[in-house]
Amino acid sequence: MNTFPEFHKYDGLGLAELVKTKQISAADVIEEAISRIEAHNPKINAVIYKMYAQARKEAQSELPDGPFKGVPFLLKDMHATVEGAPTSCGTRILKDIPQPHDSEIVRRFRAAGVILLGKTNVPEFSLLPYTEPEAFGPTNNPWDLTRTPGGSSGGSAAAVAARMVPLAGGADGGGSIRIPASCCGLFGLKPTRGRTPTGPDVGDIWRGFAQEHVLTRSVRDSAAMLDATAGPDVGAPYYAPEPKRPYLQEVTTEPGRLRIAFTAHPFLGHAVHEDCRKGLEATVHLLEQLGHEVIEAAPQIDREAFAIAFVTMIAAETRDEIDWAAGLAGRKSSYADFETGTSALALLGQAFSAGKYANALNYLMASARDVGRFFEGYDVLLTPTLSQPPVLTGSLQPTGAERFMVALVGRLNAAWLLNALGIIKPLADKTFDFMPYTPVFNASGQPAMSAPLYWNEAGLPIGMHFVGRFGDEATLFRLAGQLERAQPWFERAPADFS
Repeated sequence: MNTFPEFHKYDGLGLAELVKTKQISAADVIEEAISRIEAHNPKINAVIYKMYAQARKEAQSELPDGPFKGVPFLLKDMHATVEGAPTSCGTRILKDIPQPHDSEIVRRFRAAGVILLGKTNVPEFSLLPYTEPEAFGPTNNPWDLTRTPGGSSGGSAAAVAARMVPLAGGADGGGSIRIPASCCGLFGLKPTRGRTPTGPDVGDIWRGFAQEHVLTRSVRDSAAMLDATAGPDVGAPYYAPEPKRPYLQEVTTEPGRLRIAFTAHPFLGHAVHEDCRKGLEATVHLLEQLGHEVIEAAPQIDREAFAIAFVTMIAAETRDEIDWAAGLAGRKSSYADFETGTSALALLGQAFSAGKYANALNYLMASARDVGRFFEGYDVLLTPTLSQPPVLTGSLQPTGAERFMVALVGRLNAAWLLNALGIIKPLADKTFDFMPYTPVFNASGQPAMSAPLYWNEAGLPIGMHFVGRFGDEATLFRLAGQLERAQPWFERAPADFS
């Protein structure tokens, strides 16, 4: 039953204004969001844990007077913990284990006024750029149900694209906000390293490569939520420089004439689809029309060396994560408890020496210095967000033969065989060929955003990727606001999900 059929016409700030001015009650907004989840979720499988009873209770109570007062919200089921609710991280053994307290980012989301309706699907441990966990099944893209919504924040992106909620939580350690934003026709910004909190249980996520924020339909929702959540929490190992003024103000401020570099060259992959090149060309033309200086240029990235170092870091972190999950579940870890790709990475992480891990991190940090020097000459770098439009579900998965060999290696506990048999490289190549741009700026810690500026002839969204200088989300928000005004996307919706 529709209690508020105009729901989809508003972003989060718009809904909050209706609640604050008593044009509609928070309870009615929440009921509409719940009805939309119940109607659409069977088709897309975005929401894997529901919190309706608590949400209804909160909607009838006194809410914090934040910018998103009474707005329905979904959390990515990874690092954002909720007291009494499980955080599955997309893995079977954590599906039913409740967490003892809210994480700091969840506390700040709540203080901003949102009402939590549930948690969204993720790939196991958020390791992959597609959302197809064995524990919960794949999430489908509302623009084409046969295709991926991206990952790892794929459940959140699909839910927002399907108009279940106006914004939802995400985290980005290699592109995990920007990738699903591109696949689902949304705005997604990865903040500067240290901009948003990771406590109280984690010092930093993936050595500071990952940051938490949101996926939205409007630029201003992203800016307002970053205003509400930014800043160090207790014990933060580092934090980003403070902004000069609220990010929400930047969205309506003209950016002036920017010096913008652009490239279609895939930093970590081998080819870029013609549709993504067309999107880049159209965006370059739009930027020139808006008065910006646009120059073809890019930082130099050693594809092979960077990819090896990045996989080494992720493998070591994965080894730690499966041990952590097993400990939380009160059992000894077994590779049979986890998916093929997870087990392969964990086996590698177990085989690497401490020196190899340190060497990988040092290489990535040195690469970040080189990337930072490139931005001394430019305000922004533009690339396609991905090398392809949203791919078919299952197309990036390991083959049957690869699954068999990884399972065999796991039983033998012989990680060296993975490299000897040449299994890891094709798996990594397949992933980096899909996402050849985004991980570079997780290593550098710079803010980066995907904006929905292009759709191909098949009606699939193709995001454009903009990277700013370290600590300079302000320029990105000014540019994003200008682009949104020049080429609006808010009303563009997938069929059957308006």
